[in-house]
Amino acid sequence: MSQIDITTIKEKLGNSNDIIFKEFQIEYGGNSRTVNLFYADGLVNTDSVQDFILETLMVEFPNLNTNQHPFLDLLTAGEIEEVTSTDTMYYNLFSGHVILIWDSNKILSIAMNGIKDRAVSEAMTETVSRGPKESFTESIRTNTALVRRKIKNPDLWLENMRIGKMTQTSVSIMYIKGIVSDKILEEVRNRLSRIDIDGILESGYIEELIQDSAYSPFPTMYNSERPDVIAAELLEGKVAILVDGTPHVLVVPALFISFMHSAEDYYQRADISSLIRILRFVGIFIALLGPSLYIAITTFHQEMLPTQLLIGLAAQREGIPFPAFIEALIMEITFEILREAGVRMPRTMGQAISIVGTLVIGQAAVDAGIVSAAMVIVVSITAISSFVVPAMNMSISIRMIRFALMGLAASFGLYGIILGIFALVLHLCSLRTFGVPYMSPFGPFIAEDTKDTLFRLPHWAMRKRLRLISQNNITRGNNKLPGPKR
Repeated sequence: MSQIDITTIKEKLGNSNDIIFKEFQIEYGGNSRTVNLFYADGLVNTDSVQDFILETLMVEFPNLNTNQHPFLDLLTAGEIEEVTSTDTMYYNLFSGHVILIWDSNKILSIAMNGIKDRAVSEAMTETVSRGPKESFTESIRTNTALVRRKIKNPDLWLENMRIGKMTQTSVSIMYIKGIVSDKILEEVRNRLSRIDIDGILESGYIEELIQDSAYSPFPTMYNSERPDVIAAELLEGKVAILVDGTPHVLVVPALFISFMHSAEDYYQRADISSLIRILRFVGIFIALLGPSLYIAITTFHQEMLPTQLLIGLAAQREGIPFPAFIEALIMEITFEILREAGVRMPRTMGQAISIVGTLVIGQAAVDAGIVSAAMVIVVSITAISSFVVPAMNMSISIRMIRFALMGLAASFGLYGIILGIFALVLHLCSLRTFGVPYMSPFGPFIAEDTKDTLFRLPHWAMRKRLRLISQNNITRGNNKLPGPKR
C-alpha cells in the first residue's frame, strides 16, 4: 500500500472530536518506527485499548527484525487483520475496531468492540403462554447466535454482505444447506445484490426493496422477533434475512397461511392447536366482514333479519342522521385513531387513555344520537377480532381491506361483498413470493401439504415438508403413532 497521510484521514473524518488519534515512536532493532493509532470513542472498549494495545506498544524489542510487528505476538485481545483499502479501514473504524497505521504503509485493524447491546429479553409482540420467551436484539451477531443455539448443525450456513452506501449495514442470509431450494436462495442473493440505496436502518427497508408485489396490500415477506420461529422456518427450507440494528428477522418465501399461525400452535397438543386455529379464522372472518355484513343487511336486505331484531334495530336508528355506512365509517376511523394514539402515548397512560376514550366516546356518541348502539357493538367486536391475527402486518392489511368492503356493501349490498371477496381471492391466487404461489398449498391445491394449514396434525403425522419450498429434501421425519410398544 502507498504512503498513508494521517492529515488526510483527519480531514476525511471532519476532524471530529469523537475520533481519538495517538502517535507513538517505537524503538526496536536499532530503528525508530512511527505508529499512529485511532478509534471512535464510544464504539470501543477503552480499558482494553489501554491494557492490551497501548501498554504493549511501550515494550522495547531491541533484537527483532524491523519488518516484523513485534507487539502482535503479545497482543492477547481482539481479532487482528491487515487492511488493504481505506474503505475497509473506515468501515472497521465505525464497527468498533482500533486502527493502527504502522510505518505509514501498513494498516492493522484490531476488534475492540465496546458498544453496549440490549440484553436478550421477552418478545413484545409475539407473546406465548407456553414456549421460549427470548427474542432477538439489535445486534446481528447476538441474533445469529440465538438461532445457532436452536439448530446445532454444520449445515446451517450464513452469508454476509454490506448494503447501503452510507450506512454500510451488515446483512446476513441464513439457510440450511441441503434443505433450502437452490432457486429460492439464488433469487434472494440476486434481489439483495440489486439494492442501491444510501442507507438501511431497519429490515423494513430490505422488505420494501425486494418484495414481489409492491402495490398489493398483503405482505409477501414474513418477519419475526422470535428465534424459535425463525429456526422452525429454516427447518422448512426457507431463507432468513438478518439485518444489523433491528430485532425483526425477515423470512422468505412467505405463504398467506403462515401469517395465520402462531409459535404456540406447535407447543400445544394438535387438538388444542387446531381448536385455537378455528377460533382464529372465525375472528379473522369477523374482522374482515363484520361491518360490511351489518351495512349490507340493514341497508338492502332487511328481510334476512328476524322481525323482533329488525324492530329493535329500527328503533335504535330512529333519529340517527347518517346512513349505516357513514355511521360505521365514523366509528371505524375513531377506533383507528384511538388505537394509534394508544401506541404513541407514554406507556403509563396509553392503556388507560385507550380504555377511557373508547368507553366515553362510544357512550357519548350513542347518547348524542350520532351512532346506534348496535353499530358500537359491531365495531367493537370487529376491532377485538382484528387482534387475533398473530402477524401485525397481516392484521393491518385486513383492516385496510375492511374499508373497501364497507364501500362495496354500501353500494351493492351482499352482491358487492361477494364481488369484493371474489376479487380478493383472485388477487391472492395471482401473487407469488420468490417464485412460490402465495396461496399454496390451496392454490395450487396439494392435499399432502395441507396437514399444517387450517388444522394441525400431530407432529408424528407431519412427515413431509412443503414440496414447493423445500425441493431438495422434503422428509422431515419418519415417526409412528405414539404409544406403548405392542
